[in-house]
Amino acid sequence: MHEQEIRTYAGLMEELQLTGLEVEADGVRVRLERLHAPAAPVVVSQTPVPAAAAPAAAPKAPAESGVVEVTSPMVGVFYSAPAENAEPYVTVGSKVKKGDVLCIIEAMKLMNEITADCDGTVLDIGAGNNQVVDYGHVLFRIRKEQP
Repeated sequence: MHEQEIRTYAGLMEELQLTGLEVEADGVRVRLERLHAPAAPVVVSQTPVPAAAAPAAAPKAPAESGVVEVTSPMVGVFYSAPAENAEPYVTVGSKVKKGDVLCIIEAMKLMNEITADCDGTVLDIGAGNNQVVDYGHVLFRIRKEQP
């Protein structure tokens, strides 16, 4: 992993006030750790990842029939509304159409709109406003409309 990539991750840690971050790319695992003080230096450890040690995908519980899970495509901050005092994009029970904005995830000062994959009804919202979410975090469960 190149120094600039490590610096980018260190900046993300500071922005999100994380104390640790582990990233794996190109067969190398990099672990960044910060002591609890905000001005503490970031400690970097870089180790090769053996091919056999790659974790297997955890078995997922079977999804409820007709329910679609919308997951976070990145690590960032979840925002349920376009502005601080605005109404949320959706609430539990909201009817959505494919392509409707469900939320925003802020990652590295970029606002990324997360949209519905299908028409349906929002059954569950899996994150709170201003909550940090990880890659793969289930943000919404939507009961898909039957054609």
